[in-house]
Parts: sequence; C-alpha cells; structure tokens
Amino acid sequence: MDAAIDDGVDILSISLGGSSRSFYEDPIALGAYSAAQRGILVSCSAANNGPYESTLSNDAPWIMTVGASTLDRKLKATVTLGNQKVFEGESAFHPNDHNSAFSPLFDPSLNATDFDSPYCGSGTLNDPEIKGKIVVCMVGGGYSMTQKGQAVKDAGGVGMIVVSTADYGFTMFAEAHVLPALYITYKDGMEILDYMNTTSKPTAKILFQGTIIGDKDAPVVAAFSSRGPSYASPGILKPDIIGPGVNIIAAWPTSVENKTNTKSTFNIISGTSMSCPHLSGVAALLKSKHPTWSPSAIKSAIMTTAYTVNFANDPILDERLLPANIFAIGAGHVNPSRANDPGLIYDTQFKDYLPYLCGLNYTNRQVGNLLQRKVDCREVKSIPEAQLNYPSFSITFGEVSQTYTRTVTNVGEAKSSYSVEVASPPGVSVIVKPSTMKFSKLNQKLKYQVTFTKRVNSTNGGVIQGFLKWTSKKHSVRSPIAVMLESTIGF
Repeated sequence: MDAAIDDGVDILSISLGGSSRSFYEDPIALGAYSAAQRGILVSCSAANNGPYESTLSNDAPWIMTVGASTLDRKLKATVTLGNQKVFEGESAFHPNDHNSAFSPLFDPSLNATDFDSPYCGSGTLNDPEIKGKIVVCMVGGGYSMTQKGQAVKDAGGVGMIVVSTADYGFTMFAEAHVLPALYITYKDGMEILDYMNTTSKPTAKILFQGTIIGDKDAPVVAAFSSRGPSYASPGILKPDIIGPGVNIIAAWPTSVENKTNTKSTFNIISGTSMSCPHLSGVAALLKSKHPTWSPSAIKSAIMTTAYTVNFANDPILDERLLPANIFAIGAGHVNPSRANDPGLIYDTQFKDYLPYLCGLNYTNRQVGNLLQRKVDCREVKSIPEAQLNYPSFSITFGEVSQTYTRTVTNVGEAKSSYSVEVASPPGVSVIVKPSTMKFSKLNQKLKYQVTFTKRVNSTNGGVIQGFLKWTSKKHSVRSPIAVMLESTIGF
C-alpha cells in the first residue's frame, strides 16, 4: 500500500482482509489511513463470512466497505427427476454434446465408510455402483467444486448435483465444472434426497439452459456477504454499500481447462473480492468526472444515491428472499449514474479522524501508531463515533436522547432548496433541525442537527432501522439509520 501511494494511484482496490479488530492493529486500516490522507480512495471487501452478524472486516470509516449482491443474470441449469419434478440451479459448464437422457441417481452418504463421502472428497468415492450415475454431493468438506466433480468423474459418474447448505438459502454458484453438473439450494437438495429415499429406482437428467437475463428479485444480498455491526466501531454503519459479487466473469491467470494454447484466461468467481473492484471502478469513474472530490466525498456520493429496491421495485432481499437487514446492505446497492450527480455530499474532514479515534478510548500510543506521529488525546476534544460527518447513522441506545451534527456540501444546483423527510425507526423519535436547507452557491456548506430519542414504549432489544432523506426538485440524498437497542450490544 505504501508503494501504491508512492506511485501516485487515485484508487486502491483491496480484496483482502482479516477479522474486525482495533484499527491500530489492523494493517489494512493503517495503510488505508495513509492513503486517505493523500487523497486516495480505498475500496475494500467486507469479507465472506455471512450471513452471520458482526463478521465483516475492513470497517474503518476512511475505507469504503463493500458487500456482495447478485446480478439479474443466471447461468441456468435444471435437474428433472423421474417423477417429472424440475429444480433450477446454476452451472458455468454448458457442454454442447451433453446426453440429456435420464440416468440413475446415487447418494454417496448411504453405506458410506468415509466421513468425506457425502462431500465427494478426493479418493472417497470407491463404490462401483457409481458408474453411469448422477451423484448427489453436499457442498463443503474442504473440497472445491472441481475436486468434487473430478472425484465423481474418476469413479465413473456421468453427472453431479451439488447441494448447498441451509444457511446459504437461495444463493447459488455457477462453477466451471469438469463434468455435467449444477448447484442447487439446500431445500431443493433435501427434496431430491427424499425422492431418492422413497423411490426404488430414482433417476434424473440435467439440462443446460444457457444465460438467462431478467431476475426480478435482483439484486439479492449474497449469503456469504459479511454483515455488520462493526466490532471495532459500532457507531459507524458498515458495510457502506453492496455491489455485484456473485458469479462474476473475471480475468484469471491460467486456463480453467488446463489448456496451454488458449486465450480463455477467464473464470467465474463469487465473493466480496468481486464486488469490491466493481465499486472501485465506480469510484474511478467519479474521480475522473470530479477530480477535486475527496475520497469521503466520492464515498458519500455512492452511498446517498444507492438503490434500496430491486427490479420488482420491492425492498432489496437477502439470501432467504426476505427484506435485507440494514447491516447486510448498508446504504443499499450502488447506482453509478445517480452517484455522478448526488446533489449534496458529506465530506468527512480528515482532521476529524483524530477526535474520533480519541473517542474510541485508544491510548495515545495506539492513536499515534495510526497517525504515524505523537498524539496526546488530553489536548484533543474527542467526539463520539456517530458524530463523525458520515453519510449514515449507527446509534446505540444507552442514553434516552442523543444529538449529532452533520455538514453537507452543495455540489448540485447553485441555488437550491432541500427539505427533509424522515422514516423514524420504530420506537425512536428522530427530529431534524432545520427541516429545510437553502443553498445560494456551489460548494456552500450547511449544518443540521439530528436528535434521536428512545420512546418509553419501545422494545428493549434488537436492531431497528429507518432513514432520513434531503430532497430538492432534482436530487434525493438518503442516509440510512441503524439503531441498536441495549440488549443487542456485545456481539
């Protein structure tokens, strides 16, 4: 990262990370701080430990933390059972010469002597009965899809059905399989196994449908996409944004078919390692159009203009196809076109990170480790996390009432008027003053205050969410609000 800074890059795209930890001992947070200080936007993967809470990494406020979503494109494959039931899955292997006749099904978990047999582990499929059959393999066990497929192929199998885990819901992966195969949901897998257990001669056939565009549920939060709240700084809402990260066609150093004379050096990969570079690309476009914007200005433009609904105009869903939690989507799904003209931006002043870090109760040495200079927090007026001039709000209720200030900069029309709209989280009163902001010139800065008050009859635990939105004739500037009630704290 220091070398990239010295090279004079504009954007750092980092698909790396460990678990959330204090920023002074997080090497990416340390490097990103130096980069942000020099005007370089740092875009990082949120991590792939979802769908569980407080699993994200790269959660410093000077980093753009990116979660993953699906596209409206499917690389569709189906499996049809002997009873004519059809189940939809995905596969990146669509052979032209595939024999689509029915074949017997085989469950390697039956009469298995090896623990890894249900996972189709390498060298575990020794039953001669497998020859000529489609094998049902469970995902996991430490084996890749390619290893599972190769084990089935070596045992004489003619196809493979990979069954997901229950936690992954409707998230499915298209892999470059080594034989006719598809990935299906856990629910569908259990139905197939039930059919096999109640039928004397179970059969199935796999059909490949090609690329299908137009999934109305998209974008859906990927099951693996790590969720907030942030462990290191729960007062900053993370992830910041989500973007495409499932079944992404990406450059790859070698042929996935192990061919030496080929230009097909691409693979299909899923992960926040794929969504992060999408957002880095959007940030680069914004930087080229607005070269004077700071990293926090670019991040603000991306966050406040994000989609919060899918193609069906319903709230963005998670892997269960239920409305996604605010700690899964942050501000929402990236909308590059709108981000180019956000109207207002929350331009976090770099000097504000020092009172923010002192407010985290770090020692002088720990803060100095980040800033690369001596610091005395006794000489600094520290601020609570939620006071940082961030485009979102993450509130933890200990006190009954909390007030925070935000400063917005006008980058839209020189003369413009914005009115506030508030969707208060249930059980919380949100009062914004003033309720109208009038700008007379470009780059003018105005302040507003938000007071959050917990109502007497509100619940005592859990996470509730809402938003506040500044609207003019042309622009809509939305900030999500996450409220953690007392019994939620502790992660």
